[in-house]
Amino acid sequence: MDSELYRAITDFAHDTPSWVQHVMEVWTELGLLLFAVLFLVAWGRARHGDPRALAVAVLAPLGTAVAYVCSELVKSGFDEERPCRAVSGALPSLVACPPHGDWSFPSNHSTIAAAAAVGLALAWPTIGWLTVPMAILMAFSRVYVGVHYPHDVATGLLLGTVVALLFVRLAARPAERVAEAMRGSGNGLARRLAGPGGGAVAGQRAAYGSRPRRGAHRR
Repeated sequence: MDSELYRAITDFAHDTPSWVQHVMEVWTELGLLLFAVLFLVAWGRARHGDPRALAVAVLAPLGTAVAYVCSELVKSGFDEERPCRAVSGALPSLVACPPHGDWSFPSNHSTIAAAAAVGLALAWPTIGWLTVPMAILMAFSRVYVGVHYPHDVATGLLLGTVVALLFVRLAARPAERVAEAMRGSGNGLARRLAGPGGGAVAGQRAAYGSRPRRGAHRR
């Protein structure tokens, strides 16, 4: 059943215009870089938020790394050959088929994409409308270019989601305390990394606003 769905998707891929194939080939290899850029943007935004927001923004990429390690551990227990080599009658993959020993189950790309999408959505809720479709497109692209079965990417999406949610949930409180400590630290680098925080900015504005403006006492 999964092999039939794989053949159907790869047949569809070969029927799509060449520019669509090119876009998907680029996305399947470089799409994860966009998640990395969004991690940096989320951290930059969180530097001006409360310690909890900063903690979650920092935990998002860390949770993604943990999800990748979990995917590799699972992969080491399943010697599943890549469909581009194992499925008879399938059209050639659009990208080079990974070598024997680079097993198929689960999809690391899908795991990383799902963990990144969930982590970013937790750190920056309004970005979820973008990151979740990005992760789904990443998973689909792995089957589209011919290097994964559908069940590989479905498992990767589930694994990345679960790991990211659990990691952020378990580590948020300790990370929040670290963020508070960094903001109150005497180390300049730590304060720059942690940012001023929303409270600090509001306090500065309040203090500035409470000062009498120059010449305000003159009539």
